[in-house]
Amino acid sequence: MNAKKLLISIATSVALAGTLPLAHAGAPITAIHGTSAKPTVVLVHGAFADSSSWNGVAKRLIAKGYPVLSVANPLRGVASDAQYTASVIGAIKGPLVLVGHSYGGMVISKAAEGNPEVKALVYVAAFAPEQGETVAELAGKFPGGTLGDTLADPVTLADGGKDLYINQGKFAQQFAADVPSQQAALMAAGQRPVTVAALNEAANGSAWKQLPSYFVYGTADRNIPLEGLRFMAKRANAKDIVEVKGASHVLMVSRADVVAKVIEEAADNK
Repeated sequence: MNAKKLLISIATSVALAGTLPLAHAGAPITAIHGTSAKPTVVLVHGAFADSSSWNGVAKRLIAKGYPVLSVANPLRGVASDAQYTASVIGAIKGPLVLVGHSYGGMVISKAAEGNPEVKALVYVAAFAPEQGETVAELAGKFPGGTLGDTLADPVTLADGGKDLYINQGKFAQQFAADVPSQQAALMAAGQRPVTVAALNEAANGSAWKQLPSYFVYGTADRNIPLEGLRFMAKRANAKDIVEVKGASHVLMVSRADVVAKVIEEAADNK
């Protein structure tokens, strides 16, 4: 096909697209391999991670018949990230279980509000804020966190904001000490940055006050001090609290089986 015919073909296709009904317009989001008998599990990653950090957990849940959706958390700001996540879950049909890791806990604590389909919240080494609290405040509430010493120099953005990364040479020890070294190196290379503003933005949602919450975290977490995690879990009056001895901040990677079981428990409302 010559260039002229190709352009005519493209123009015709575009014109027809405007006149044909869209088969999926307005249709709810559905996750593959799910069954209508089980709630959809929505996984929200935190700072310095990405959606692939949930792969081990998702694999186990899908095998049990749970619909699963892993949200690409923008990591730009608590309110905007929560709004984005709320839009995603608002398009999902049926009951939901929201799962947040680390900063993702800030996000689900707001995104769940006002959505009657959300049945439970699961905090995986995650922040469960009270109104007005920030990540920086909660992380520093108890001694023991070492994240600040491992951060690379901030990257200045076009809008004047600043992005934060963990120094790749320090990533494994700080973030993923119980993850195989080659896998941790890949995680370091693919880490998603979070803005400085997001870590200092006050929470405007605390859905754990209205919904059943479940907590699972490692005793060797270096991002959020263990006493801080215990404090938030107790404050939320969690239905279950699972402490995993020796697990790092990314226990959804290193201990995916344990995390998946807690999510199943939440989904079954046990």
